[in-house]
Amino acid sequence: MKFTSIRIITADINPLIAFYERVTGLPVTRHTDDFAELRSSSFIIAIGSTRTLELFGGAHLATPASNYSVILEFHVDDVDAEFHNLKEFLGDDIFQTPTTMQWGNRSMLFRDPDGNLVNFFTPATLQAD
Repeated sequence: MKFTSIRIITADINPLIAFYERVTGLPVTRHTDDFAELRSSSFIIAIGSTRTLELFGGAHLATPASNYSVILEFHVDDVDAEFHNLKEFLGDDIFQTPTTMQWGNRSMLFRDPDGNLVNFFTPATLQAD
């Protein structure tokens, strides 16, 4: 089994597309007005409107902008450089500036336009990954 993607359901895909395109530097492929993907060599971020839920059985299956338990995590080359590059763009949505965690990762935590938590991290010790 290979985990390949995460799909974010949202009421308006345009702000999320622009946000993830900016913070990841990945180009977006817009398949329809209701569905887009950002692809890297190791993962896919899929962004779908609430209308796509009808294909899976109905809008009741997911509630946009209501995630309080999942953090999207990205291993980046230099979290401090990412912070300096994104701090103005992210503004008040940064909740943790680059900090070395006790398990050895240096990380920053912020929210996307729908309120989903995003963690950028760089291993700071040999034990971290």
